[in-house]
Amino acid sequence: MAVRFSRRDTLRTAAVAAAGLIPGAAIPSLAAPLRSSPRGGEIDAILHTRVDAADVPGVVAMAATEHSVVYQGAFGARSVGTAARMSADTIFSIASMTKLLTSVAALQLVERDKIKLDEPAARIDPTLGSPQVLDGFDAQGVPQLRAARKPITLRNLLTHTSGLSYQLWDANVVRYGKASRNDAALPRAPLMFDPDTRWAYGGSLDRVGRLVEIVSGQSLDRYFRDHILGPLGMNDTAFSLTEKQRGRQASLHLRKADGTLAPQPLARRTDPKVISGGGGLYSTAPDYLTFLQALLNGGALAGKGILRPQTVALMSTNQIGNLDAGILKTTNPALSDNVDFFPGVRLRWGLGDMINVDPVPDGRRAGSLTWAGLYNTYYWIDPASRIAGVILMQILPFADQRALNVYRLFERGIYRVHGAA
Repeated sequence: MAVRFSRRDTLRTAAVAAAGLIPGAAIPSLAAPLRSSPRGGEIDAILHTRVDAADVPGVVAMAATEHSVVYQGAFGARSVGTAARMSADTIFSIASMTKLLTSVAALQLVERDKIKLDEPAARIDPTLGSPQVLDGFDAQGVPQLRAARKPITLRNLLTHTSGLSYQLWDANVVRYGKASRNDAALPRAPLMFDPDTRWAYGGSLDRVGRLVEIVSGQSLDRYFRDHILGPLGMNDTAFSLTEKQRGRQASLHLRKADGTLAPQPLARRTDPKVISGGGGLYSTAPDYLTFLQALLNGGALAGKGILRPQTVALMSTNQIGNLDAGILKTTNPALSDNVDFFPGVRLRWGLGDMINVDPVPDGRRAGSLTWAGLYNTYYWIDPASRIAGVILMQILPFADQRALNVYRLFERGIYRVHGAA
């Protein structure tokens, strides 16, 4: 069945394709040998130095073009004070990097005409119907609610313009939670604004995951295995780990007030009670880079397609107009620092990723796609330079400044080496 997009989607897709952002060449499997760079040792030295300086306990980083892996490095310990060293196959909790897989899953169903981007999502999930919007608080601090002026659509959910917002980066959500705690008549999670009027990072992709389950008739983990993970050979990516995989898992570390990092014990193995589209996956750098390469290559890798090129082009196009995106002010510094990855750079959102409208100095070009996970895991896709990268650490708080510096140094190193290769 043909993909059905609106006229607006068709025009956007044509513009991206005309700009040459979708690579057309098939690429080999990641099982192919690493294409070594004569200057790759520069990146090794950068990452090794930052680990030796105790900026991070350990890191695994990889980058690839649409043709081959151009860098792979693993440094430091999986857990401070132990002999377990980082390796390419180390397992990480990737938290909100799950959201990109959920976005792809939903867009696969759009391609199959099972769901539409701009129809009310409540037609599939009635719990999204009749949303209430927080319109402020009265003099006594009682929440003031009203009906939303527009229905929530899949496009709103994929772009974080639904009105749903996370407590961790929204003081109004915190205040509402305290005010509504003892009032069962108030909705548990009202919208913070009308759909399409603002951008706010929140639980929208959890709702997308539920839409995927309803439409497909499969649990989200099963859908991922059948339609994304299995076709791409991502065998170390899952919502729950085997005992063998747990033996390769990195520990979470907490940044203490004196700047040192304290390792936390690995959680006892349990199967997750709830599978969420917004987070919860474990993965490795090679697995996630495989996924990124498929998107960099227009939706296919080694003959295995997960999306059509025109859908990948649509994902890569600003979907929120002139709304600002990507800057977050923390409500809990122990869990997250303030977030502004690219100060002074205009940021927007596509169907699954943040997009930098302007180029980043010494790094990615304009139109690159990116996001992250709570424990300081990061990725980017740069269609213009035809390069993708992933860097994985396990640290709280999110956007930890020393971890972010490692990320920036890695990215700049990749562009120096890639540009000279």
